[in-house]
Amino acid sequence: MFFKKLLCIVNIMIKVVREGSYKLVETKGQIKILTLDGKSVFAWINLKNIGEILVASHNPHKTDHILALGRYRMYKVKDEPKLVDLNHLELFVGNGKWQGYLLPTGLPENKKKRSRIMPTRETITASR
Repeated sequence: MFFKKLLCIVNIMIKVVREGSYKLVETKGQIKILTLDGKSVFAWINLKNIGEILVASHNPHKTDHILALGRYRMYKVKDEPKLVDLNHLELFVGNGKWQGYLLPTGLPENKKKRSRIMPTRETITASR
């Protein structure tokens, strides 16, 4: 019995894979731009019939107004009860609250320029 409990504890994994500061702005064309750590830039686009995606961006964007600034954390979750086994991105939105997002394929990179981003009620930071 003790060994089974120990085995279950060992298999649970929530790992912080990235954290830092973020900035979310909107351009005059009403496109949201998410910047992580002042260097990773993503256009946050809502596509009809597909949902929201992040697209890696290397072009400068002119800010019309700032939507949010704060801290972020990205987690890799595996075999954790009550949490989906995916990458989780959490943005601090103020007053001790974090907004969670699921990233099924992680953040966009050089080879993979687009990734889905799905809002979720699951938050890891607030429950730690």
